[in-house]
Amino acid sequence: MATMKLASWASSLEYSTIPESVRKAAIRSFYNWAGCAIGGSNHPATIIAHDSLQAFFGAPTSSLLGQTATRVDAQHAALLNGIASHVHDYDDTHLETIIHPTGPVASALLAFAESQPQAVGGEDFLLAMIAGIEAECKIGLAVWPDHYDVGWHITSTTGAIGAAVAVGRLLKLDAERMAHAIGIAAAQVTGLREMFGSHAKSFHVGRAAQNGLIAALLAKGGFTSSTRALEAKRGWANVVSAVQKLDELMASLGKAWETQKNSFKPFPCGIVIHPIIDGCAQLKPDVDATGKQIGSIRARVHPLVLELTGKKKPKDGLEAKFSVYHGGALGLLYGKATPALYEDCVATDPKVVNIRDKIEASEDNSLAADEAYITVTFEDGSEVEKHVVHAIGSTEVPMTDEQLTAKFVDQCQSLLGGRTQQVSDALWRIESAPGIAQLIRGLY
Repeated sequence: MATMKLASWASSLEYSTIPESVRKAAIRSFYNWAGCAIGGSNHPATIIAHDSLQAFFGAPTSSLLGQTATRVDAQHAALLNGIASHVHDYDDTHLETIIHPTGPVASALLAFAESQPQAVGGEDFLLAMIAGIEAECKIGLAVWPDHYDVGWHITSTTGAIGAAVAVGRLLKLDAERMAHAIGIAAAQVTGLREMFGSHAKSFHVGRAAQNGLIAALLAKGGFTSSTRALEAKRGWANVVSAVQKLDELMASLGKAWETQKNSFKPFPCGIVIHPIIDGCAQLKPDVDATGKQIGSIRARVHPLVLELTGKKKPKDGLEAKFSVYHGGALGLLYGKATPALYEDCVATDPKVVNIRDKIEASEDNSLAADEAYITVTFEDGSEVEKHVVHAIGSTEVPMTDEQLTAKFVDQCQSLLGGRTQQVSDALWRIESAPGIAQLIRGLY
Protein backbone atom coordinates (compact mmCIF):
# COMPACT_ATOMS: atom_id res chain seq x y z
CA MET A 1 0.00 0.00 0.00
CA ALA A 2 2.42 2.65 -1.21
CA THR A 3 -0.11 5.49 -1.10
CA MET A 4 -1.01 4.87 2.53
CA LYS A 5 2.64 4.31 3.43
CA LEU A 6 3.57 7.71 2.01
CA ALA A 7 0.51 9.38 3.55
CA SER A 8 1.18 7.94 7.01
CA TRP A 9 4.84 8.88 6.92
CA ALA A 10 4.18 12.46 5.77
CA SER A 11 1.36 13.11 8.24
CA SER A 12 3.45 11.92 11.21
CA LEU A 13 6.79 13.54 10.27
CA GLU A 14 8.18 15.88 12.94
CA TYR A 15 10.84 18.55 12.51
CA SER A 16 12.86 17.33 15.49
CA THR A 17 13.38 13.94 13.84
CA ILE A 18 14.82 15.37 10.63
CA PRO A 19 18.65 15.31 10.50
CA GLU A 20 20.38 18.68 10.67
CA SER A 21 22.01 18.10 7.28
CA VAL A 22 18.57 17.63 5.68
CA ARG A 23 17.26 20.81 7.31
CA LYS A 24 20.27 22.72 5.96
CA ALA A 25 19.65 21.32 2.49
CA ALA A 26 16.03 22.45 2.70
CA ILE A 27 17.05 25.99 3.64
CA ARG A 28 19.43 26.07 0.67
CA SER A 29 16.68 24.74 -1.58
CA PHE A 30 14.21 27.41 -0.46
CA TYR A 31 16.80 30.18 -0.79
CA ASN A 32 17.73 29.08 -4.30
CA TRP A 33 14.06 28.77 -5.28
CA ALA A 34 13.27 32.29 -4.04
CA GLY A 35 16.14 33.75 -6.07
CA CYS A 36 14.95 31.95 -9.18
CA ALA A 37 11.36 33.10 -8.62
CA ILE A 38 12.42 36.73 -8.18
CA GLY A 39 14.80 36.51 -11.13
CA GLY A 40 12.13 35.01 -13.38
CA SER A 41 9.35 37.39 -12.33
CA ASN A 42 9.91 39.76 -15.27
CA HIS A 43 10.41 37.08 -17.91
CA PRO A 44 7.93 37.34 -20.83
CA ALA A 45 6.41 33.96 -19.93
CA THR A 46 5.60 35.16 -16.40
CA ILE A 47 4.28 38.51 -17.59
CA ILE A 48 2.09 36.95 -20.29
CA ALA A 49 0.63 34.48 -17.79
CA HIS A 50 -0.05 37.25 -15.27
CA ASP A 51 -1.65 39.61 -17.77
CA SER A 52 -3.73 36.89 -19.41
CA LEU A 53 -5.20 35.69 -16.13
CA GLN A 54 -5.47 38.82 -13.99
CA ALA A 55 -9.16 39.28 -14.75
CA PHE A 56 -9.74 36.08 -12.78
CA PHE A 57 -7.64 36.89 -9.71
CA GLY A 58 -9.39 36.54 -6.37
CA ALA A 59 -8.77 38.12 -2.98
CA PRO A 60 -5.10 39.22 -2.72
CA THR A 61 -3.70 36.97 -0.01
CA SER A 62 -0.37 35.73 -1.39
CA SER A 63 2.75 37.36 -2.79
CA LEU A 64 4.17 37.24 -6.27
CA LEU A 65 7.91 37.36 -5.70
CA GLY A 66 9.63 40.08 -7.71
CA GLN A 67 10.32 43.77 -7.77
CA THR A 68 7.22 44.94 -5.90
CA ALA A 69 4.84 43.60 -3.29
CA THR A 70 2.16 42.38 -5.69
CA ARG A 71 -0.38 40.03 -4.10
CA VAL A 72 -3.00 37.78 -5.69
CA ASP A 73 -5.12 34.84 -4.58
CA ALA A 74 -3.29 31.70 -3.45
CA GLN A 75 -4.10 29.61 -6.53
CA HIS A 76 -2.70 32.16 -8.96
CA ALA A 77 0.29 32.90 -6.70
CA ALA A 78 1.19 29.20 -6.79
CA LEU A 79 0.87 29.14 -10.56
CA LEU A 80 2.77 32.35 -11.29
CA ASN A 81 5.58 31.86 -8.77
CA GLY A 82 5.96 28.34 -10.13
CA ILE A 83 6.32 29.65 -13.67
CA ALA A 84 8.76 32.37 -12.60
CA SER A 85 10.92 29.97 -10.58
CA HIS A 86 11.43 27.58 -13.49
CA VAL A 87 11.41 29.79 -16.57
CA HIS A 88 15.18 30.41 -16.57
CA ASP A 89 15.88 26.69 -15.99
CA TYR A 90 18.05 27.80 -13.09
CA ASP A 91 16.30 25.93 -10.27
CA ASP A 92 17.47 23.01 -8.16
CA THR A 93 17.85 19.46 -9.46
CA HIS A 94 17.57 16.03 -7.88
CA LEU A 95 20.26 14.52 -10.07
CA GLU A 96 19.09 10.90 -9.89
CA THR A 97 15.77 11.79 -11.54
CA ILE A 98 16.37 15.27 -13.06
CA ILE A 99 13.36 16.46 -11.02
CA HIS A 100 13.42 20.16 -10.08
CA PRO A 101 11.78 19.52 -6.72
CA THR A 102 11.41 22.84 -4.92
CA GLY A 103 9.50 24.70 -7.66
CA PRO A 104 6.13 22.93 -7.38
CA VAL A 105 6.40 22.40 -3.62
CA ALA A 106 7.57 25.84 -2.44
CA SER A 107 5.29 27.70 -4.88
CA ALA A 108 2.22 25.94 -3.50
CA LEU A 109 3.38 26.05 0.09
CA LEU A 110 4.24 29.76 0.19
CA ALA A 111 0.96 30.72 -1.47
CA PHE A 112 -1.00 28.69 1.06
CA ALA A 113 1.04 29.78 4.10
CA GLU A 114 0.53 33.46 3.30
CA SER A 115 -3.21 32.98 2.93
CA GLN A 116 -3.65 31.62 6.46
CA PRO A 117 -4.85 33.80 9.35
CA GLN A 118 -2.48 32.08 11.77
CA ALA A 119 1.25 32.62 11.30
CA VAL A 120 3.14 29.70 9.80
CA GLY A 121 6.61 29.58 11.37
CA GLY A 122 9.81 28.80 9.54
CA GLU A 123 10.24 25.33 11.06
CA ASP A 124 6.69 24.29 10.16
CA PHE A 125 7.19 25.62 6.65
CA LEU A 126 10.46 23.72 6.18
CA LEU A 127 8.95 20.54 7.65
CA ALA A 128 6.15 20.65 5.08
CA MET A 129 8.57 21.46 2.28
CA ILE A 130 10.81 18.52 3.16
CA ALA A 131 7.80 16.18 3.25
CA GLY A 132 6.78 17.35 -0.21
CA ILE A 133 10.25 17.07 -1.72
CA GLU A 134 10.72 13.59 -0.28
CA ALA A 135 7.35 12.50 -1.68
CA GLU A 136 7.93 13.70 -5.23
CA CYS A 137 11.50 12.42 -5.43
CA LYS A 138 10.63 8.98 -4.02
CA ILE A 139 7.83 8.42 -6.50
CA GLY A 140 10.04 9.86 -9.24
CA LEU A 141 12.74 7.31 -8.42
CA ALA A 142 10.09 4.59 -8.47
CA VAL A 143 9.33 5.20 -12.16
CA TRP A 144 12.72 6.50 -13.37
CA PRO A 145 13.86 6.33 -16.15
CA ASP A 146 10.98 4.71 -18.08
CA HIS A 147 8.55 7.47 -17.16
CA TYR A 148 10.90 10.19 -18.42
CA ASP A 149 12.02 8.27 -21.48
CA VAL A 150 8.49 7.90 -22.81
CA GLY A 151 8.08 11.70 -22.77
CA TRP A 152 6.66 12.83 -19.43
CA HIS A 153 8.13 15.93 -17.74
CA ILE A 154 8.89 14.27 -14.42
CA THR A 155 9.18 17.55 -12.47
CA SER A 156 5.52 18.35 -12.92
CA THR A 157 4.09 14.82 -12.98
CA THR A 158 5.59 14.18 -9.55
CA GLY A 159 5.51 17.81 -8.44
CA ALA A 160 1.73 17.99 -8.05
CA ILE A 161 1.90 15.08 -5.61
CA GLY A 162 4.81 16.67 -3.74
CA ALA A 163 2.92 19.96 -3.49
CA ALA A 164 -0.20 18.17 -2.21
CA VAL A 165 1.82 16.38 0.48
CA ALA A 166 3.51 19.63 1.51
CA VAL A 167 0.31 21.64 1.82
CA GLY A 168 -1.39 18.63 3.40
CA ARG A 169 1.31 18.49 6.07
CA LEU A 170 0.82 22.18 6.83
CA LEU A 171 -2.93 21.49 7.06
CA LYS A 172 -2.14 18.64 9.49
CA LEU A 173 -4.12 16.14 7.42
CA ASP A 174 -4.40 12.71 8.97
CA ALA A 175 -3.14 9.72 7.00
CA GLU A 176 -6.45 8.97 5.30
CA ARG A 177 -7.02 12.52 4.10
CA MET A 178 -3.38 12.80 3.09
CA ALA A 179 -3.89 9.70 0.95
CA HIS A 180 -6.88 11.35 -0.68
CA ALA A 181 -4.78 14.47 -1.35
CA ILE A 182 -2.13 12.30 -3.00
CA GLY A 183 -4.80 10.65 -5.13
CA ILE A 184 -6.41 13.91 -6.21
CA ALA A 185 -2.99 15.24 -7.20
CA ALA A 186 -2.11 12.00 -8.99
CA ALA A 187 -5.26 12.39 -11.10
CA GLN A 188 -3.88 15.68 -12.46
CA VAL A 189 -0.89 14.44 -14.46
CA THR A 190 0.80 17.45 -16.09
CA GLY A 191 3.81 17.89 -18.36
CA LEU A 192 5.21 16.73 -21.69
CA ARG A 193 8.89 16.87 -22.70
CA GLU A 194 7.78 18.06 -26.13
CA MET A 195 7.24 21.46 -24.51
CA PHE A 196 10.93 21.96 -23.61
CA GLY A 197 12.20 25.19 -25.14
CA SER A 198 8.80 26.92 -24.90
CA HIS A 199 6.83 28.84 -22.28
CA ALA A 200 4.82 25.69 -21.56
CA LYS A 201 7.76 24.02 -19.82
CA SER A 202 7.62 26.52 -16.95
CA PHE A 203 3.81 26.33 -17.01
CA HIS A 204 4.20 22.67 -16.03
CA VAL A 205 5.80 23.66 -12.73
CA GLY A 206 3.27 26.37 -11.94
CA ARG A 207 0.38 24.12 -12.80
CA ALA A 208 1.79 21.30 -10.65
CA ALA A 209 1.96 23.72 -7.70
CA GLN A 210 -1.60 24.87 -8.31
CA ASN A 211 -2.89 21.31 -8.74
CA GLY A 212 -1.20 20.14 -5.54
CA LEU A 213 -2.60 23.06 -3.57
CA ILE A 214 -6.12 22.30 -4.81
CA ALA A 215 -5.69 18.61 -4.04
CA ALA A 216 -4.75 19.21 -0.41
CA LEU A 217 -7.57 21.71 0.15
CA LEU A 218 -10.14 19.38 -1.39
CA ALA A 219 -8.94 16.50 0.78
CA LYS A 220 -9.13 18.72 3.85
CA GLY A 221 -12.77 19.42 3.00
CA GLY A 222 -13.63 15.74 2.66
CA PHE A 223 -13.22 15.24 -1.09
CA THR A 224 -12.16 11.66 -1.76
CA SER A 225 -9.98 9.72 -4.19
CA SER A 226 -8.62 6.20 -4.33
CA THR A 227 -6.36 5.47 -1.37
CA ARG A 228 -4.37 3.20 -3.72
CA ALA A 229 -3.85 5.98 -6.27
CA LEU A 230 -0.12 5.38 -6.69
CA GLU A 231 0.15 1.60 -6.77
CA ALA A 232 -3.16 0.27 -8.18
CA LYS A 233 -3.19 -1.53 -11.53
CA ARG A 234 -4.70 1.54 -13.14
CA GLY A 235 -3.12 3.97 -10.67
CA TRP A 236 -0.51 6.65 -11.27
CA ALA A 237 2.69 4.57 -11.39
CA ASN A 238 1.37 1.83 -13.66
CA VAL A 239 -0.28 4.32 -16.01
CA VAL A 240 2.73 6.61 -16.45
CA SER A 241 5.44 3.94 -16.51
CA ALA A 242 5.91 0.36 -17.68
CA VAL A 243 8.21 -0.27 -14.70
CA GLN A 244 7.81 0.86 -11.09
CA LYS A 245 9.52 0.29 -7.73
CA LEU A 246 7.10 1.97 -5.34
CA ASP A 247 7.37 -0.55 -2.51
CA GLU A 248 11.16 -0.31 -2.48
CA LEU A 249 11.17 3.49 -2.46
CA MET A 250 8.43 3.83 0.15
CA ALA A 251 10.48 1.57 2.43
CA SER A 252 13.33 4.10 2.28
CA LEU A 253 11.27 7.05 3.56
CA GLY A 254 13.07 8.73 6.44
CA LYS A 255 16.17 6.59 5.88
CA ALA A 256 17.65 7.91 2.63
CA TRP A 257 16.78 11.61 2.40
CA GLU A 258 16.31 12.89 -1.16
CA THR A 259 16.29 16.53 0.01
CA GLN A 260 19.92 16.10 1.02
CA LYS A 261 20.78 15.01 -2.54
CA ASN A 262 19.44 18.21 -4.06
CA SER A 263 21.90 20.10 -6.26
CA PHE A 264 21.96 23.68 -7.50
CA LYS A 265 22.66 25.02 -10.94
CA PRO A 266 25.51 27.44 -11.62
CA PHE A 267 24.17 27.91 -15.16
CA PRO A 268 20.53 28.61 -16.23
CA CYS A 269 20.05 25.79 -18.72
CA GLY A 270 19.55 22.05 -19.02
CA ILE A 271 21.82 20.49 -16.38
CA VAL A 272 23.38 18.02 -18.80
CA ILE A 273 25.00 21.02 -20.57
CA HIS A 274 26.88 22.08 -17.43
CA PRO A 275 30.02 19.96 -18.00
CA ILE A 276 30.51 21.61 -21.42
CA ILE A 277 30.03 25.13 -20.06
CA ASP A 278 32.30 24.38 -17.10
CA GLY A 279 35.03 22.93 -19.35
CA CYS A 280 34.83 25.66 -21.95
CA ALA A 281 34.91 28.35 -19.25
CA GLN A 282 38.05 26.73 -17.82
CA LEU A 283 39.60 26.69 -21.32
CA LYS A 284 38.82 30.34 -22.03
CA PRO A 285 42.02 31.77 -20.43
CA ASP A 286 44.17 29.32 -22.40
CA VAL A 287 42.35 30.08 -25.63
CA ASP A 288 42.59 33.84 -25.09
CA ALA A 289 46.29 33.60 -24.19
CA THR A 290 47.21 32.04 -27.53
CA GLY A 291 45.71 34.86 -29.57
CA LYS A 292 44.95 32.25 -32.23
CA GLN A 293 41.78 31.81 -34.26
CA ILE A 294 39.63 28.81 -33.33
CA GLY A 295 39.20 26.32 -36.13
CA SER A 296 36.94 23.77 -34.44
CA ILE A 297 35.74 22.53 -31.06
CA ARG A 298 35.07 18.85 -30.38
CA ALA A 299 33.16 17.62 -27.35
CA ARG A 300 32.57 14.11 -26.08
CA VAL A 301 29.51 13.95 -23.88
CA HIS A 302 27.09 11.60 -22.16
CA PRO A 303 24.39 10.36 -24.59
CA LEU A 304 21.63 12.18 -22.70
CA VAL A 305 23.24 15.50 -23.63
CA LEU A 306 22.39 15.26 -27.31
CA GLU A 307 19.00 13.69 -26.64
CA LEU A 308 17.94 16.56 -24.39
CA THR A 309 20.00 19.51 -25.62
CA GLY A 310 20.94 18.83 -29.23
CA LYS A 311 19.47 22.02 -30.72
CA LYS A 312 22.20 23.12 -33.12
CA LYS A 313 20.59 26.40 -34.19
CA PRO A 314 18.36 27.72 -31.40
CA LYS A 315 16.15 30.53 -32.61
CA ASP A 316 15.69 32.26 -29.23
CA GLY A 317 16.82 32.25 -25.62
CA LEU A 318 14.47 29.52 -24.46
CA GLU A 319 15.65 27.14 -27.17
CA ALA A 320 19.26 28.07 -26.37
CA LYS A 321 18.75 26.59 -22.89
CA PHE A 322 18.49 23.24 -24.67
CA SER A 323 21.52 23.73 -26.91
CA VAL A 324 24.81 22.24 -25.77
CA TYR A 325 26.37 24.21 -28.63
CA HIS A 326 25.15 27.55 -27.29
CA GLY A 327 26.36 26.64 -23.78
CA GLY A 328 29.83 25.76 -25.08
CA ALA A 329 30.02 29.01 -27.01
CA LEU A 330 29.14 31.02 -23.90
CA GLY A 331 31.84 29.28 -21.90
CA LEU A 332 34.54 30.01 -24.49
CA LEU A 333 33.44 33.58 -25.17
CA TYR A 334 32.46 34.80 -21.69
CA GLY A 335 33.75 32.21 -19.22
CA LYS A 336 30.27 31.97 -17.72
CA ALA A 337 26.59 31.48 -18.49
CA THR A 338 24.08 33.75 -16.78
CA PRO A 339 20.40 34.52 -17.44
CA ALA A 340 21.45 37.60 -19.41
CA LEU A 341 23.39 35.36 -21.81
CA TYR A 342 20.23 33.44 -22.64
CA GLU A 343 18.33 36.47 -23.91
CA ASP A 344 16.99 36.22 -27.46
CA CYS A 345 19.53 38.74 -28.73
CA VAL A 346 22.43 36.58 -27.52
CA ALA A 347 21.01 33.45 -29.14
CA THR A 348 21.22 35.20 -32.52
CA ASP A 349 24.40 37.24 -31.90
CA PRO A 350 26.76 36.58 -34.86
CA LYS A 351 29.75 36.29 -32.50
CA VAL A 352 28.01 33.54 -30.53
CA VAL A 353 26.67 31.84 -33.65
CA ASN A 354 30.17 31.77 -35.15
CA ILE A 355 31.60 29.81 -32.20
CA ARG A 356 28.47 27.70 -31.84
CA ASP A 357 28.74 26.54 -35.45
CA LYS A 358 32.29 25.33 -34.83
CA ILE A 359 31.25 22.95 -32.05
CA GLU A 360 30.71 19.27 -32.79
CA ALA A 361 29.44 17.02 -30.01
CA SER A 362 29.54 13.23 -30.02
CA GLU A 363 28.12 10.65 -27.64
CA ASP A 364 30.37 8.61 -25.40
CA ASN A 365 28.62 5.87 -23.42
CA SER A 366 31.58 5.57 -21.05
CA LEU A 367 31.07 9.07 -19.64
CA ALA A 368 29.06 10.02 -16.57
CA ALA A 369 26.29 12.59 -16.93
CA ASP A 370 28.44 15.29 -15.26
CA GLU A 371 31.58 14.50 -17.27
CA ALA A 372 32.90 15.77 -20.63
CA TYR A 373 35.98 16.07 -22.81
CA ILE A 374 36.53 19.26 -24.81
CA THR A 375 39.21 19.84 -27.44
CA VAL A 376 39.74 23.24 -29.07
CA THR A 377 41.71 23.06 -32.32
CA PHE A 378 43.19 26.29 -33.69
CA GLU A 379 43.55 27.11 -37.35
CA ASP A 380 47.29 26.31 -37.20
CA GLY A 381 46.48 22.78 -35.99
CA SER A 382 47.54 23.23 -32.35
CA GLU A 383 45.11 22.20 -29.60
CA VAL A 384 44.10 22.73 -25.98
CA GLU A 385 42.05 20.17 -24.06
CA LYS A 386 40.01 19.89 -20.89
CA HIS A 387 38.56 16.86 -19.13
CA VAL A 388 35.75 17.76 -16.73
CA VAL A 389 35.43 14.83 -14.34
CA HIS A 390 32.59 16.37 -12.32
CA ALA A 391 30.97 19.64 -13.34
CA ILE A 392 30.42 22.41 -10.82
CA GLY A 393 26.98 22.00 -9.25
CA SER A 394 27.25 18.21 -9.20
CA THR A 395 27.07 16.13 -6.04
CA GLU A 396 30.86 15.87 -6.02
CA VAL A 397 31.44 19.60 -6.66
CA PRO A 398 28.47 21.30 -4.97
CA MET A 399 27.86 25.02 -4.97
CA THR A 400 28.79 26.64 -1.66
CA ASP A 401 26.53 29.00 0.29
CA GLU A 402 28.72 31.85 -0.93
CA GLN A 403 28.23 30.78 -4.54
CA LEU A 404 24.48 30.48 -4.03
CA THR A 405 24.46 34.00 -2.60
CA ALA A 406 26.40 35.32 -5.58
CA LYS A 407 23.91 33.59 -7.88
CA PHE A 408 21.01 35.19 -5.98
CA VAL A 409 22.57 38.65 -6.25
CA ASP A 410 23.26 38.25 -9.97
CA GLN A 411 19.63 37.25 -10.64
CA CYS A 412 17.94 39.76 -8.37
CA GLN A 413 20.12 42.91 -8.36
CA SER A 414 18.40 44.49 -11.34
CA LEU A 415 14.99 43.99 -9.73
CA LEU A 416 15.71 44.61 -6.05
CA GLY A 417 18.46 47.22 -6.35
CA GLY A 418 19.78 48.36 -2.99
CA ARG A 419 17.54 45.90 -1.13
CA THR A 420 19.21 42.84 -2.65
CA GLN A 421 21.54 42.01 0.25
CA GLN A 422 18.83 42.68 2.85
CA VAL A 423 16.44 40.32 1.05
CA SER A 424 19.16 37.69 0.68
CA ASP A 425 20.03 37.80 4.37
CA ALA A 426 16.36 37.53 5.39
CA LEU A 427 15.74 34.50 3.18
CA TRP A 428 18.74 32.66 4.61
CA ARG A 429 17.09 33.06 8.05
CA ILE A 430 13.84 31.30 7.13
CA GLU A 431 14.25 28.58 9.78
CA SER A 432 14.02 31.08 12.63
CA ALA A 433 11.21 33.16 11.08
CA PRO A 434 8.20 33.44 13.44
CA GLY A 435 5.91 33.81 10.43
CA ILE A 436 6.60 33.09 6.77
CA ALA A 437 4.05 35.66 5.59
CA GLN A 438 5.69 38.36 7.70
CA LEU A 439 9.10 37.34 6.37
CA ILE A 440 8.02 37.63 2.73
CA ARG A 441 6.12 40.88 3.18
CA GLY A 442 9.04 42.30 5.13
CA LEU A 443 11.16 41.97 2.00
CA TYR A 444 9.31 44.89 0.42
